[in-house]
Amino acid sequence: MLYPKRDKKLTAEDFKNPSSEYRATPFWAWNNKLDKNELVWQIEQLKKLGFGGFHMHVRTGMATEYLSDEFIESIRACVEKARTENMLAWLYDEDRWPSGAAGGIVTKDPRFRIRHLLVTRKPYGSPAEVVAEKNSRASSGRCENGELVACFDVELDRNGDLAYYSTVDEKGYRENARSFRLYAYLETALPSPWFNNQCYANTLDPATIREFIRVTYGAYDKHFKKDFGGVIPAIFTDEPQFSQKGTLNFAQEDRDVTLPWTFDIEETYRAAYGGESLIGGIPELLWDLPDGIVSKIRYHYHDHIAERFTAAFADQCGAWCKDHGIMLTGHMMEEPTLESQTHALGEAMRSYRSFQLPGIDMLCDRREFTTAKQAQSAARQNGIPGTLSELYGVTGWNYDFRGHKLQGDWQAALGVTVRVPHLSWVSMNGEAKRDYPASFNYQSPWYKEYPYVEDHFARLASALTRGKAVCRVGVLHPIESYWLHWGARENTASVREEMDEKFLSLCNWLLRGLVDFDYICESTLPRYCSKADIGGQGFPVGEMSYQVILVPAMETMRKTTLERLDLFKKSGGTIIFLGEAPRYIDAVPNDGAKKLREASKKTGFERLAILNALEEKRDVEIRDSSGSRTGNLLYQLREEAGGARWLFIAHADNPKNERCDELARAAIKELSPEDAF
Repeated sequence: MLYPKRDKKLTAEDFKNPSSEYRATPFWAWNNKLDKNELVWQIEQLKKLGFGGFHMHVRTGMATEYLSDEFIESIRACVEKARTENMLAWLYDEDRWPSGAAGGIVTKDPRFRIRHLLVTRKPYGSPAEVVAEKNSRASSGRCENGELVACFDVELDRNGDLAYYSTVDEKGYRENARSFRLYAYLETALPSPWFNNQCYANTLDPATIREFIRVTYGAYDKHFKKDFGGVIPAIFTDEPQFSQKGTLNFAQEDRDVTLPWTFDIEETYRAAYGGESLIGGIPELLWDLPDGIVSKIRYHYHDHIAERFTAAFADQCGAWCKDHGIMLTGHMMEEPTLESQTHALGEAMRSYRSFQLPGIDMLCDRREFTTAKQAQSAARQNGIPGTLSELYGVTGWNYDFRGHKLQGDWQAALGVTVRVPHLSWVSMNGEAKRDYPASFNYQSPWYKEYPYVEDHFARLASALTRGKAVCRVGVLHPIESYWLHWGARENTASVREEMDEKFLSLCNWLLRGLVDFDYICESTLPRYCSKADIGGQGFPVGEMSYQVILVPAMETMRKTTLERLDLFKKSGGTIIFLGEAPRYIDAVPNDGAKKLREASKKTGFERLAILNALEEKRDVEIRDSSGSRTGNLLYQLREEAGGARWLFIAHADNPKNERCDELARAAIKELSPEDAF
């Protein structure tokens, strides 16, 4: 939808002067009283920076009522100006962020307010702190406005594991002197100034998100539907999330914990898992079972929350956009690690299944390769030629063009084709001047020089959206194994840290070792991989096909994944186990993966061993002047239908040029106040 020229021959003129769809489209921070004349003039300035469009992004300080007639008319003026300038006007679906509450319009109705489960040793009425939502996050504490869901007697053994628990009456007699009473309340978050004195939305509830779509997406559809898929290519959703998951630090501590929950979760959970009760197993969400036994209830809870969140938010927003000829884009919340994903959204790749243009958020000058690779993998598997990145945020006024290029280059190598620089301020008045700098707008003295940067990336995008990625290796995503250990930190922190270290290390080793790969999300694999399509020519996942599948250090695997891997192996496919086989199938002890490992290739979880095992699948090899293979470069290789190939190579790090440092030191003249000039 975004790149109509990608199947046509790339001419020298098109490469030299790429059109607007290949150019950046910054977060244009609407942070004051909107004035149409000022906005139209600023679009002209944004074009001078080399940008091809702009995201009309509501920001702190906007003094025009969100979604009012005046607001809509400001959007209209910008859309018309974009049309005359051959630029693109990108919509934004929220009053600031996170997406879902429509600036509190949706959550004025109590039915649509975010819920959480408060798990506590202190019943209502006990001395305890009541905690409102944190700014811009779906994170709340004790509210004391809910209803009792369940009450338990709980006994822990000396290791802090569950020795015993049972459901009891709230006021019943505690039979076991060694036990304590545990209460679980379904609560609603308290109002917060961030959400205009409302609260965040219940993103686990389909009806809530239908209302959000009606209010926000419906307003844009009413006024601008004729431009959907044209001047208006997409709508950006920003950091949707659920009420973030907590844990105890110490198993024996008396501390409140909140978990994502909603009013009908018991019914949908029972329907999903053969009648199993979630409410009856609440203590297993906080404490481990004894003797290393895996909690199936805990595993199912994390899976169910992830599915309800994805089905309610991304699936519904994505389906609406598809039906209305516009792309859903934007990014999720806290994507880089197994812990951060589990905490805020369950798993990132599950939500990407419904994005027409998956995106990421890259703050500061971080190198979150896993974040970029997850989005790139989903895009490739869905046949989408690129991804979006909100980048340069929180880099500061002194972040120079060199930094812009280096950060943009490595992201281009990992699939980013739509750059969303953060931020372009409308105003520097009042609180707006304290927003994250720098401003990609006329306020920066270098703004007319910025086409040096923008032309570079537009030319890259014009090439790196062509054809199809050459990628032969698929890696099973291990996040579901991480869920098994979401318990008290004193008992789980070490294993969780090791799992995240391995997750990050494997991505780093493969990319720096110049072996491109895609993650394979187990929850979406049945959707993208029909068992009937599996053969010796490759392991199909949507639009991609992999010649090698890596099974990393996992503890559990889905039955649906094992079935497909078995078929792939029997048809002559290559599977490599990195370490031991998963001991569980769907969190139940099973030796199926062990048997598959015995029939497959295997190696230890070591960088060189893994790269050696993949040597015959290598497409790119680069050596430095000493003859050694590089470890500081990334690449993307694409192939067009006619056989033409495009190879892009980028620095993985910020390279240091010692000669430049020497020249800089030589140019410095030290002066003291006593010196004469």
